[in-house]
Amino acid sequence: MLVESARFVRADWLKLFAVSCLVLVPCFWHRRIAADDLGSHVYNAWLAQLIRHGQVPGLWIAHQWTNVLFDFLLSGFGSVFGFAAAERIAVSLSVLIFLWGTFALVCAATRRAPWFLLPCIALLTYGYTFYMGFFNYYLSLGLAFFSLAIFWRGKGWERLFPLAILPFVWLAHPLGLIWLIGACIYVGFAEMVRPRYQVGLLVAAAAGLVVAHYYFWHRFIVEPAEHSPFWFSGADQLVLFGERYWIPAAALIVFAMVSLVIDIVRRWRESGSLAAYGIPLQFYLLAAISVRLLPKGIHLSPHLAPIALLTERLTSVSAVLFCCLLGAMRPSKWHLIGSAAVAAVFFAFLYRDTAVVSRMEAQAERLVRTLPPNRRVMGTIKAPPDSRILIQHMIDRACVGHCFSYGNYEPGSRVFRVRAMPGNPYVLTDYDLAADTEDGDYTVQPEDLPLYQVYQCSESGTDLCIRPLEAGEPNDRLGVHPDD
Repeated sequence: MLVESARFVRADWLKLFAVSCLVLVPCFWHRRIAADDLGSHVYNAWLAQLIRHGQVPGLWIAHQWTNVLFDFLLSGFGSVFGFAAAERIAVSLSVLIFLWGTFALVCAATRRAPWFLLPCIALLTYGYTFYMGFFNYYLSLGLAFFSLAIFWRGKGWERLFPLAILPFVWLAHPLGLIWLIGACIYVGFAEMVRPRYQVGLLVAAAAGLVVAHYYFWHRFIVEPAEHSPFWFSGADQLVLFGERYWIPAAALIVFAMVSLVIDIVRRWRESGSLAAYGIPLQFYLLAAISVRLLPKGIHLSPHLAPIALLTERLTSVSAVLFCCLLGAMRPSKWHLIGSAAVAAVFFAFLYRDTAVVSRMEAQAERLVRTLPPNRRVMGTIKAPPDSRILIQHMIDRACVGHCFSYGNYEPGSRVFRVRAMPGNPYVLTDYDLAADTEDGDYTVQPEDLPLYQVYQCSESGTDLCIRPLEAGEPNDRLGVHPDD
């Protein structure tokens, strides 16, 4: 497989380069990339730099080997190019890994290059996981897709090549590694049984998910998913900054279902022609079952932040596996035209909405620059009520190089590399208190002062103001939000 892949790249390098450049446009069309957690990642990469220079006593760097790959990229590129450029480089690299990892997985599942699905793959590349800024998880999935593709279609020693990628998947995020190991095991067993008996393998895997469901519900404190299985079909990855995103999401669902029905009807009487749907369909069904059975959040320990939005993260996998299912269709020009039309609407919405977020962050940056250097700042900046994408971490990135985001959640969560000692003057060490600052429910303590608050000061929610806080008051006492 690796030799064939090298030939493919040599033959189509110009097409691959052109597609890569086109897909990277959303990373550069505004001054800032409007992915919520990205602001926190950049801010903590800056803190890590200060820690190494001994400029922030009371903060330290934990030596951990997961949930850190994207942060290492930011720190590495930031030390050479500065954090503004490092952000673009690290995010662009992550996008390309996810995009071509998905492409490679669909290719492995269907034994053909899925050029006609590139608009769909581009849509998922800029889905919910991207705009929530879960970049360590995002990277782990992209690398896992590459690894599974190699294992699935590799020959002989090539099937061992994913072992070289496994450490990077783990370095990015453990969920990507867990999924990769499970998928490789399933492919391995599926190859050992005849297609007619693979339904037994599917039932056994589903039973394992049921066992995992009961284990989590009886062993840990869990938060069940709130929405119906249809909501988490994978199309939810396209529902981002407002209800209008259901237009491209619904259009994509209808387009995909019509395309599949037409293809199946045309091939129904051809012996063995539907076998290409076998394992992709099994994978998608297992992903859908996982989304239904696994909790939205898990509290593994009272000393760690919970694993949050697990269901929403898993739908990135569901959506990619649905692309594998679509890839089994016989390609047609109208597939490309239809999916490109959906993508055009989706990216038009994205350009408009991310421009609004970018302008808000520009306001936040101007406001904190009115303060003397190294002041403590909190921010309570809420998204519109119909948006699934949060925007609260824009205050973190606005503070880079000038102030300290006192309510940043990463050090207190104890799942990232930057940690804080109690009593430090830069950040709260209690995760729950940090969450209260983002919600506007934190009561200011005398030892917090001097402390400033960036808040929404108009009914539109897009205008920001700044003011000094006083001891004893709620930090967002004057905030005005569209959903209040």
